[in-house]
Amino acid sequence: MSIVCVTGTSTDVGKTVATAALAALALSSGKTVAVCKPAQTGVDDGAPGDLQEIDRLTGSRVDFLELARYPEPLAPDTAARRSGRSLLDLADVVRAIRDLAATHDLTLVEGAGGVLVRLGAHGFTLADVAAALNAPTLVVAASGLGTLNHTALTVAALQAAKVTCAGVIVGSWPAEPDLAECCNLDDLPDVAGVSVLGRIPEGSGMLTPAEFLAGAQTWFAGRLLPVSSVGLRR
Repeated sequence: MSIVCVTGTSTDVGKTVATAALAALALSSGKTVAVCKPAQTGVDDGAPGDLQEIDRLTGSRVDFLELARYPEPLAPDTAARRSGRSLLDLADVVRAIRDLAATHDLTLVEGAGGVLVRLGAHGFTLADVAAALNAPTLVVAASGLGTLNHTALTVAALQAAKVTCAGVIVGSWPAEPDLAECCNLDDLPDVAGVSVLGRIPEGSGMLTPAEFLAGAQTWFAGRLLPVSSVGLRR
């Protein structure tokens, strides 16, 4: 049983596609994979959300679990209060993830927005979830200006919560990176103190499942994640 959390330096940095790519990589080595999204916001009831996008990109080969949905595109605790729906509870979230992980080789947990976004009651965050699960956490970062600061702050927040940061994934790497993006790629390991484990090409979310599954084999460094923690083999 292995659990890995996936957070971002902010919203819209490519967490969902990165999570799908990690799932695809595990599937390629014959692992069973589940993905949990504790809180989905900004999506109406019955409409496809992030988990459905992961399911599509991986060819409907993963099991998935969404614990709460709030229609307004806000932090989950704010969206819950405004909608009148129940706030998530940390203990319930941790229990649900453990139950899911008990029957899968790898369980990925995708957060909402950045690592300190409040997910539910008493302001718990994905860092709290990861700490409770003793789960390593991957940080999905943007490529351009500002990412050095945002990534360093995110890694520091994980360390403060006593959560292992397994590395950084650039969530959308441009076909023609500019000077700042090229420099950021070199500087991120030094500034953030963790390795850059992969770069996902921009537009990868538009690929067919077959193209996506094939592409995922080439987007990550060979040292992707401690294999003892997540059971991935390249």
